[in-house]
Amino acid sequence: MVTRKEDFSKWYLQIIQQADLMDYSPVRGCMIFKPNGFELWEHIQAYFNKRLKEEGIRNAYFPMLIPEAFFNKEKDHVEGFSPELPWVTEAAGEPLEERLALRPTSETMIGDAFSKWINSYRDLPYEINQWANVFRWEKRTLPFLRTSEFLWQEGHTAHATAEEAQERTQKMLEIYAEMIEGLLAVPVFQGEKTPSERFAGAVQTLSVESMMQDGKAVQTGTSHYMGTKFAEAFNIRYLNPDNEHVYAYTTSWGVSTRLIGAMIMTHSDDQGLVLPPAVAPQQVVFIPVGPKKKLPEVLDKVKDLNQALRDRGIRTYVDDSDNSAGYKFNEWELRGAALRIEIGPRDIENQQVIMKARDLQDKEAVGFTDLVAEVEAQLEAMQTRLLDKARQMNQANCYTQIETLEELEAHIAAKKEANEVPGWVLAGWDGTEETEALIKERTGFTTRNIPFDRYFEGDNALPRKDTCIVTGKPACHTVWLARAY
Repeated sequence: MVTRKEDFSKWYLQIIQQADLMDYSPVRGCMIFKPNGFELWEHIQAYFNKRLKEEGIRNAYFPMLIPEAFFNKEKDHVEGFSPELPWVTEAAGEPLEERLALRPTSETMIGDAFSKWINSYRDLPYEINQWANVFRWEKRTLPFLRTSEFLWQEGHTAHATAEEAQERTQKMLEIYAEMIEGLLAVPVFQGEKTPSERFAGAVQTLSVESMMQDGKAVQTGTSHYMGTKFAEAFNIRYLNPDNEHVYAYTTSWGVSTRLIGAMIMTHSDDQGLVLPPAVAPQQVVFIPVGPKKKLPEVLDKVKDLNQALRDRGIRTYVDDSDNSAGYKFNEWELRGAALRIEIGPRDIENQQVIMKARDLQDKEAVGFTDLVAEVEAQLEAMQTRLLDKARQMNQANCYTQIETLEELEAHIAAKKEANEVPGWVLAGWDGTEETEALIKERTGFTTRNIPFDRYFEGDNALPRKDTCIVTGKPACHTVWLARAY
């Protein structure tokens, strides 16, 4: 098996296939979610749906096919998506009067619906979410992270004031950060995208970005403030308390199944998949060991212990296959089971099991009477360990002392020579697209986001950069730079 150091991308592809998460589709750039892979998405859905309900946001569903005319209503939006749009031009053997796009996002379809549903200030705020598949015909694909069809949620809201819309934009980003760190144990960097990196048609795009073990960035979530641009394009107007027809302020926000890829790249090791217990399909796997003639007795005890854990809502699996114990140990390491519990005849005599956490080397003996409490404690401890380990990795690979483009190029070259990751670099930027493009051309690094002001305050504050890394002139912003997926 290829290691992370040898070839990170090949290692990743091996991990997701050998862990039985996905398979390739006959259609280029598309993938099949196998049950273990889709269950990861289900846990994300369950968490986020709960938070949506707490925010008073309800789920809806919109058609996949979008008329071409809808895209022509918002110029920036259509220009942003045109190269990636797949079109339906024929149905039932006859050409269509108007081309229909497979949705890259439902912005235009929902904008049209909002124009009909929102008539008065009493209808605001109007806030909905959709779980759906979307299509962006990517030239280069990587399962979970970038595919031609993928799954996501997209929230869309309309508000009476800019302040309310901006508050919703910020709030949803905070919920994403909470979910990604709390559920997936993946640290995030919060900030604002540069104008060239904004969502097509947005006034402002906020993002959460995460560092992978190879030092590259994954954009793990975005939240967009649209101002009145989409409201004007789709005539989302309402009668305000002064009896005037005015445009609503809108937002949109989304995360996708790329979260699964980011989680795998953050935590997994050369032995296979490592999953945070909160989302692991198998939190506990029982492996009976010992001679076959004693197996019925062992399985009877396993049945009791397994039920005790299930009664506490813990996801368990009993591997009673006829494979060898060693094979089973390796298989469940590869598949990312959070805890492995071995039990044989001698363990029954000693009223104990042998437990091993996926991310630790050592095993420990746990008494039958303490098993439920110990399993719950170990799952919680592992969740915390994975987040702490990922944060330590981030700290070790963030560089804040690089001041010029030449220093950045030298840094990248030195890391390559040492077979180390170049990580992320905090840099000053003059705010122009020309310097942003030059950084990418010479280094392959792109702007990830502009950190929020709070990151420059307190004991562990980031240093603000006064000069542009390219020009040496005064910087307008301090930005994170990194290579990205």
